Amino acid sequence: MDGWRTPTMEETIEDPPTSAVLLDHCHFSQVIFNSVEKFYVPGGDITCRYTLTQHFIPRRKDWIGIFRVGWKTTREYYTFMWVTLPVDLNSESAKQEEVQFKAYYLPKDDEYYQFCYVDQDGVVRGASIPFQFCPENEEDILVVTTQGEVEEIEEHNKELCKENQELKDSCVSLQKQNSEMQTELQKKQEELETLKSVNKKLEQKMKEQKDCWETELLQLKEQNQKMSSENEKMGVRVDHLQAQLSTQEKKIEKLVQEVQDKTEQLEHLKKENGQLFLSLTEQKEHQKKLEQTVEEMKQKETAAVKKQQELTDQNLDLSKRLSENKILYDGLQREKETMQKKNELLKSENNRLLSYMGLNYDSLPYQAPTSSQGGARQNPGLVYGNPYSGIQESSAPDLLSIEPCPTCTADFADDIFDHTLEQHKPALYLNCPICGKTFPAKEKQIFEDHVFCHAL
Repeated sequence: MDGWRTPTMEETIEDPPTSAVLLDHCHFSQVIFNSVEKFYVPGGDITCRYTLTQHFIPRRKDWIGIFRVGWKTTREYYTFMWVTLPVDLNSESAKQEEVQFKAYYLPKDDEYYQFCYVDQDGVVRGASIPFQFCPENEEDILVVTTQGEVEEIEEHNKELCKENQELKDSCVSLQKQNSEMQTELQKKQEELETLKSVNKKLEQKMKEQKDCWETELLQLKEQNQKMSSENEKMGVRVDHLQAQLSTQEKKIEKLVQEVQDKTEQLEHLKKENGQLFLSLTEQKEHQKKLEQTVEEMKQKETAAVKKQQELTDQNLDLSKRLSENKILYDGLQREKETMQKKNELLKSENNRLLSYMGLNYDSLPYQAPTSSQGGARQNPGLVYGNPYSGIQESSAPDLLSIEPCPTCTADFADDIFDHTLEQHKPALYLNCPICGKTFPAKEKQIFEDHVFCHAL
């Protein structure tokens, strides 16, 4: 677009500040243009009048340009004029100002143009309505057309409308592409600013190093001059000083070569900077995934701690119940020992009674004799029979039918053993179905806790 604009006299001295900022990023309400005509006659000067709002502060490098309608950036101006700063910049009221454009610098075609106020940062702060440069019509001309021409014009209008719609669709597509390119351009500009900052630092460092070298070179030159002035007195040291000078020059050449190497390294660092930026983006994404994994691990750890606390509480409860059952078991064991002692006393008393009756407990048969056998075994020498036979017959069966308990060593008679002992046996022990460990029936709670521990 710069190929069709005419530079002004001011442009030959200094170009106005511009930028590549698009229309979407501009603010058109801070400067208002007044009394803008729809048509301006070519060959005459134009006075542009505008109003500065109270919230806008003008600066020295602000300017007003004439732009062809359809412009995209502030670099597409046709001509421009510097603005004049108001006398009272601190006034809160609106400020009326004006600039004048000379006829020589104005456009010569009949395209649509508009005034735009651009600040020294290249941002548009206000824009006028469109206008044209065309001569005034001396009289209106009445045009008469035929019906065929009207139909032809209508057909032409339809084609123009169709082309207009296609151009609108194309414009929407181009605006979308332009927006995407603008976003990419913004990113590239940010990267460029970063590289410029790095380059500026390196240039500053090189400049400082160069100044240091120049200072050293000046010092060496001064020393050389002093040595030249003292050449007559120190002729012996001339060769030595010349050798030192040659060495310093070699060092300077070496430093110059190092500067070139540093420049090449700078270019290489710029390329590496772009690669590192991509790597940093990937690392950030990986870091987000790791943070999510850590959060999940924390949740699992919290659940595990909670489960462990529950198991600890259950273990403490089981330990407490085990202690209580052990105390109960010790009491039952002591009771069992007491019952065994009583049983021994009863056995001793029973043996004593058997001895008193003339019987031996160990020699007694397992089957008690029947009444018919008992009558046959009576001593035939006694007329009335044995006077103690009734006692033997009535007492022996009871003594012979005593059966010891296989668990607690207590004695039971036949009738008691058949009823009480048989019911007592199944409930004496509880066997673990997993490890086979045996528990007394009284320790049923300990047995259940033991089986539950296998399931943990």
